[in-house]
Amino acid sequence: MGILLFAAFAFFAFAQAASARNGAQSAADAAALAAAQDGRDNLLDQLGVAIGQGDDNWLDWLDGQAPADTGAAGAAQQLAAENNSTVQGVELVTEDGYPGFRVAVRTDYTVGDSIIPGTENQHATAHATAVIQPRCTFDLDADPTKPLQLDCDGRQIDIDPGKFETGDLPDASVLFSVHLAE
Repeated sequence: MGILLFAAFAFFAFAQAASARNGAQSAADAAALAAAQDGRDNLLDQLGVAIGQGDDNWLDWLDGQAPADTGAAGAAQQLAAENNSTVQGVELVTEDGYPGFRVAVRTDYTVGDSIIPGTENQHATAHATAVIQPRCTFDLDADPTKPLQLDCDGRQIDIDPGKFETGDLPDASVLFSVHLAE
């Protein structure tokens, strides 16, 4: 009977650790997605500036050029905090050719007391990477100074650099998707 009781307590300790690890992974996923969404919004802003200034390389922005890390760390920390975790690091990465953000988190809570010594001080850690993927296709030989039609997952978007105003661009989610890479 003592062996069964010990086995039950040991199983409970492993379940506590698995629960903490799952919580950390959920926080890391949410934080990485938040960072990538912030990066996507920044990418759209930079695209608008490039078109508005007559930059002949504005089509490169549609191909998923790496976004600047403006508020990604703050966005990641906010979502991690909502999941009782703290961001340990945010890194701008390239995954499968797409820009993204890799976020590492640590839970604010511990695994808890159990029959395994030391677990009361152990925090779970996890990491996740979210990428920004272009949704639009266009003629690669297009003249960036002339009107262009984008096909964004079946939705047609017309951009005329000669008559462009910042509000002409659709929501960032129309031009770029955000998803977890790992």
